Amino acid sequence: MPHDHGPSGHHHHGHDHPPHHGPGHNHADGDHLHSHMHHADEAADLQVLATQFIDGFVQARDKTSYLKLAGVPFERPGAGGATALKLVDVELKTDWQVGTASPSFGSRELSYLPFPGEMVRERTNMSLVYVSMEEKSTLDIRDFLSQRKKDLDT
Repeated sequence: MPHDHGPSGHHHHGHDHPPHHGPGHNHADGDHLHSHMHHADEAADLQVLATQFIDGFVQARDKTSYLKLAGVPFERPGAGGATALKLVDVELKTDWQVGTASPSFGSRELSYLPFPGEMVRERTNMSLVYVSMEEKSTLDIRDFLSQRKKDLDT
């Protein structure tokens, strides 16, 4: 679950951590402020990026130019690198989450919670479909955006 870190992006821990080495970490008897994104925060950030990317693609009049401006590769190496895969399709898939199911304590049955109508959520995802004469490869847009974000952050 994402954490609220406040406007500075920092949060306070009331527990001990092993020492951090490097700039930006001040210590006071194991209690310190530091800035880092937790896995859930990164996933939430990536989901926002993916949602915005998909919305932009859907609204773009020139879909090819939109993909080019975003840096989406129109060719990728195939397995073994012998042939190049070509981008041929962009798939959009919409799911509607209507409930949750999770393991029940002490039971082999799932604990199921259907959502009331106002809690039902739409989730749309995009995949880039590449083909060659020998293979087909699908790239989830979240994987593309995650790598793109890492490249831009370095």
